[in-house]
Amino acid sequence: MSNDTEHRPAEVFAVFLRLGLTSFGGPIAHLGYFRDEFVTRRRWLSDAAYADLVALCQFLPGPASSQVGFALGLMRAGWRGALAAFAGFTLPSALLLLAFALGADAIDGPLGTGALAGLKIVAVAIVAQAVLGMSRSLCPDRPRAAIALGAVAVLAFVPGAAGMIGAIVLGALAGLVLGGEGRSLGGPVAPGVTRRQAGLALAAFFGLLILLPLVAGWAQGLAVIDGFYRAGALVFGGGHVVLPLLQAGVVAPGWVSEADFLTGYGAAQAVPGPLFTFAAYLGAMLDPAPSGITGAALALGAVFLPGFLVLVGVLPFWDRFRAMGRAQALMRGANAAVVGILGAALYDPVFTTAIGDMRDFALALACFLALTLWKAPALAVVALGAAGGAGLALLG
Repeated sequence: MSNDTEHRPAEVFAVFLRLGLTSFGGPIAHLGYFRDEFVTRRRWLSDAAYADLVALCQFLPGPASSQVGFALGLMRAGWRGALAAFAGFTLPSALLLLAFALGADAIDGPLGTGALAGLKIVAVAIVAQAVLGMSRSLCPDRPRAAIALGAVAVLAFVPGAAGMIGAIVLGALAGLVLGGEGRSLGGPVAPGVTRRQAGLALAAFFGLLILLPLVAGWAQGLAVIDGFYRAGALVFGGGHVVLPLLQAGVVAPGWVSEADFLTGYGAAQAVPGPLFTFAAYLGAMLDPAPSGITGAALALGAVFLPGFLVLVGVLPFWDRFRAMGRAQALMRGANAAVVGILGAALYDPVFTTAIGDMRDFALALACFLALTLWKAPALAVVALGAAGGAGLALLG
């Protein structure tokens, strides 16, 4: 894997901008696009090296596809390359969702409001598909299915961010107790990061996680950064898991309504790039301020930052850490718990907010079947949901 920093960051930005404009389908699809672009076409790294990098990013909290892109930019063109990769891949969807948030109030009439209601119904199908897929890969046996069920039970009695953190911690401890066979995670990863830089990144990751809640009461802007940073720091198992964490961060305190939250989540399925850019929509919709462009920038930076800090912090130590059986057991338990967290979010707020009657449920079921059985693209399903919602509104 090349650490040659002579390659201009502009090259990295151009490649990732094209991917940011065309990469539909969620994080797993993004990783496929990356492999085709950087392993097959451009030969920036070998297939084995790419697989090792993907294994690392899927092991850590944060947005896996964005972390892979950040690492590829880092290894190709240094720190400026890492930032160029992030900007190119993230800006298209972030700007589209920001524009949607700023123009949402202008949507009026039965067709417009019906289409927005349809986006909330699409969210039911998208999250249900994510729960199904994640349960198959992360809860393939009875012990891990029990951990997921336990996470749902924790959230039933302790809702909100505290319950989610508790469920993840308990799930990790249960995974350690249950043990199990370790995974084969391939060969070494070339870091492009010194141990000193890694130590500073880890110190920043944990320092902000501890410090931000203590200073959040000083100003609303700090509270916003705290909520989005905490959400980004606790996402295990895929981009959709950020949904309940963001819901706890912005809906629970009353900054964004549940209806607006689900409308934005549905719209996020229609744009390319990382799902974490949903934070740009939420930041723009915040009440009280900061909102608009300022709120979007704060939310977007805060939700991505912890994933990049922990990636940089672990890169030089990854080869040794992943060989530890206990570390793998902890992660297996934590990943099973996040399946339960997402399953709980599927019921509340997703289902309870979006589904008002049997007609809504029928549309949600049609969208779910289109995704899972007919393998329709997410963009087509979003269009189906919006059109169906508009149609139901006209029927009255």
